[in-house]
Amino acid sequence: MKLLLNIFFILFCVFAQAQKKQYFLIDTETKAKKKVKDSATAVKFLDSLAQSNYFFTELKEVKIKGDSTEIFYDKGKNFNETYVSLSDSIVKKLKIEKEFFTKNLDSTKKKINQAYIDDGFAFSRLKSTVKTKKNGIPVVELDINKNDRRTIDGFVVKGYARVPKRFIKNLDKEFKGKKYDDKNLIAVNKQFQSHPFLSLERQPQTLFTKDSTQIYLFLEKKKTNTFDGVIGFGNDKTEKFTLNGTLNVNFKNMFNGFENINLYWQRNPDKGQNFDLQTDIPYLFNSNVGMNMKVNIFRQDSTFANVKALPAFYYHINNRQKIGFRGTFENSTIIDSLYVQGKDYNKKGIGLYFDMTEPSDIDLFLYKTKINFGYDYLTTTYTKENLKSPQNQFYFFGEYNYHLNGNHFLNIKGEGAMLDSKVDFTANELYRFGGWNSLRGFNENSLNSDFFYYGSLEYRYLIGNQAFFDVFGQYGQLNNKSLGVKPKLYSVGLGFNFFIPIGLMSFQLSNGNEFGNSFKFNDIKIHWGILSRF
Repeated sequence: MKLLLNIFFILFCVFAQAQKKQYFLIDTETKAKKKVKDSATAVKFLDSLAQSNYFFTELKEVKIKGDSTEIFYDKGKNFNETYVSLSDSIVKKLKIEKEFFTKNLDSTKKKINQAYIDDGFAFSRLKSTVKTKKNGIPVVELDINKNDRRTIDGFVVKGYARVPKRFIKNLDKEFKGKKYDDKNLIAVNKQFQSHPFLSLERQPQTLFTKDSTQIYLFLEKKKTNTFDGVIGFGNDKTEKFTLNGTLNVNFKNMFNGFENINLYWQRNPDKGQNFDLQTDIPYLFNSNVGMNMKVNIFRQDSTFANVKALPAFYYHINNRQKIGFRGTFENSTIIDSLYVQGKDYNKKGIGLYFDMTEPSDIDLFLYKTKINFGYDYLTTTYTKENLKSPQNQFYFFGEYNYHLNGNHFLNIKGEGAMLDSKVDFTANELYRFGGWNSLRGFNENSLNSDFFYYGSLEYRYLIGNQAFFDVFGQYGQLNNKSLGVKPKLYSVGLGFNFFIPIGLMSFQLSNGNEFGNSFKFNDIKIHWGILSRF
């Protein structure tokens, strides 16, 4: 009450001198002098002291000198240790004691206020009132002014606005109507962290009006087109030193639809060539349904050639996960009539698959997590024998970059596939793996099997955000029924990856062999590659 009378006294004095221009607040204890723009600001300042643990702030004197008004005050002791008495509404919400002693009133008020903010009351405000004293310590009553509860009502895109409409609709679907709190704001922000096509130019901003809460997204388009080239050096089956390589070009989001066009070509040391053309359109007709079309051509010197088409449709579960079904249409032709291990055949089938990709916030890594697995039911017709055989195909791939601590990371990767049939497989329909992106100590596509798996552990040490050094070990096994072999394989190696002006440069040494065979120095594989974004 005493403070209230003092405030009225200030107002009376100030309004009596309405023509005065300058106002000063002076702390009688510290002599600190603070200039304020008007009388209302002075009243708010003194009230804020009373709400900030200076419960016994006193107005000492008001001096008017010409065009200046000096207001002297004594803020008294800061009572951060107090007895607290909560209002019934706070007790009911937080389910805590009504009265208690606290050694940190600021922390107590912050926790209470945060509980209301987390419940969507973004403009809640605690009011402190001193009722009495107990053992010389104030008893502070806390009450809450919640204001209106706020929910996320929509998003407004600024900057790069040519994003797919379905992407924004999916954001609305996920967040519209949810509480406006820190948890949901962080979730919105995470939608754009390491997004493959978008980044936030600045943090999302919020526009509050009387009836709505709109979140403004300031987006910018990433450079996502990539050129990936790898040159490999190693020995072929005749132990002759050969040169091989891979070219991989991705055109991404060129038409602002998050689409992807991929061109891939590979030549291995044993004169095999592999060509892929793949197109992915994620939001067909402004829906969550996407389409993927892949055509693969593999030719093994003058021995045989395989042509495969894989049309697929999928559904976006969310921004990073999708599930789909695909068709398989494959045709293989034996070119060399003396090649008796292979047969002409064609395959047709349908399958299901799941794909999940979590991008990495570290530019040196392609992604943080990637999981892909699927099942296909196939019918294979061996044309010369006029023999049909049903087949089952299973596939799995998983990779995860685990942060140990500091600059230390562990890359964990595993891959496996199985082709099951009641008849023997021909050599030209087996899986082909090995090389840069699988078992790295072997030549590209030099391992053939109807079943294989491998696991990889790779230690990575980051040097700033421009390079990393890695050491890896791999273990795997394959099964080739037609040859009656199932060797156990290993691969070890080390590498160095670093940024240069044109992209990410990779250099790697690796050596792979079958367990039981002696180590051969001339089996070391050397790979040099570059990944460039444009």
